[in-house]
Amino acid sequence: MLDGILNGIQYVIDMGASVMLPIVIAIISICIGIKVGKAIQSGLMIGVGFVGLSLLINMMSDQLGPAAQAMSKRFGLTLNVVDIGWPGASPMTWASNISTVAIPVAILVNVVMLLLKLTRTVNIDVWNIWHMAFTGAIVYTVTGNFTVGILGVVFHAAATYKMGDLWAPLMHQYFGMDGLTVPHGGGSCMGVVACVVDAVIDKIPGVRKINITADSLMEKAGVFGEPIIIGGILGTAVGFLAGYTPQEAFPLGVNMSAVMVLMPRVVSCIIDGLMPLSERAKEILTKKFGNAEFYIGLDPAILLRDSQVITAGLIFIPMTLLIAVLVPGNQVLPFGDLATIGFFTSVAVAVHKGNLFRTLFSGSAIMYMTIWIANETIPWMTELAKVTGSTDGGRMVAALDQGGNPLTYVFTQVFVRENIGGAALIAAIYVACLLFTVFSMRKYKKGMGQEGE
Repeated sequence: MLDGILNGIQYVIDMGASVMLPIVIAIISICIGIKVGKAIQSGLMIGVGFVGLSLLINMMSDQLGPAAQAMSKRFGLTLNVVDIGWPGASPMTWASNISTVAIPVAILVNVVMLLLKLTRTVNIDVWNIWHMAFTGAIVYTVTGNFTVGILGVVFHAAATYKMGDLWAPLMHQYFGMDGLTVPHGGGSCMGVVACVVDAVIDKIPGVRKINITADSLMEKAGVFGEPIIIGGILGTAVGFLAGYTPQEAFPLGVNMSAVMVLMPRVVSCIIDGLMPLSERAKEILTKKFGNAEFYIGLDPAILLRDSQVITAGLIFIPMTLLIAVLVPGNQVLPFGDLATIGFFTSVAVAVHKGNLFRTLFSGSAIMYMTIWIANETIPWMTELAKVTGSTDGGRMVAALDQGGNPLTYVFTQVFVRENIGGAALIAAIYVACLLFTVFSMRKYKKGMGQEGE
């Protein structure tokens, strides 16, 4: 019976996000009282959004990946371990022995935390449970202990739901998404770095007054500040940095213009599909728990409708390659995650209220730490790839998304203790940023008239 259920879960997972999420969302919607037709329509709308998102991300990966490699070769970068990105890391995670157990475990953790009032985040972003499963898969792979692997899932899930609570006020204040949040294993976890950077910049006279946003660029530069123009300029610049001829660079610019225009519209489909479920869930929770506030946890793709987030993502494509050169002893060539760098810096953009000048500093710090950790996890990633049959066994692999996550790294190091000094330093930096952010967000909530937790 249990094996049949787990096999069924794996069967649905294997269909991919564009099919899995519509099925899951439609079933949940029906279960909480939404009419069947409306539930199916909402599910399909989400599927349409993810198909569009996948097409855009694949196009960016196909276009930007070769450009990144060309830039690396042109500037003589000796980075010999390729970042396979989330497109490589997520299938590897779902292929691990712990994956089918991870989904019910992560959901159970959410339910228990809600009942104990340890979180206000109701996570319906089932696809991104792979981030939580990744921690479990890595720990299980390097320790051989299945129980410790499950503890990894529990730890990452609990931490991510708390991150959802932490950032919910910013989701409302900056993105205008009332009652929604993004409990995500990437950008949400790394957003704490941005709070520290923001506080430091606030202490620097003159610099703290600098405010550059896509909107301010539009005011000063007119049509040249429009997202479509910014995308074209940044895309073309990446092409020329890669050594492309005008015949090759300008098409890259046009494609990036397309991303700037189409991404917000594609993301709107996802949001439209999720709104009926979000509204019904809030209605039920309000009846059961009174005036207690809850946040519906969604995929961070919904943040990509903001022009500052997309602009920051494009800026950090060449910036991430530069940072990769500056990290001492780095072997990782950013590649697979370049198309989704916007996820890493999305919360930072909100922390800085859309100020791209500040985002340059916090984003650089975030990507530096991510690349640093990704180097440390190369042996673990390579072993997981071998165990799941994702590589021929003779090639080392890395991943910025999750392979560069401090939660996964520090938790795993507790059990393997391979680099105590490095792990202690990373843990100290991250915990300091986290504690500072929790304190800062409590003050922020009080300023908004909300109760802090």
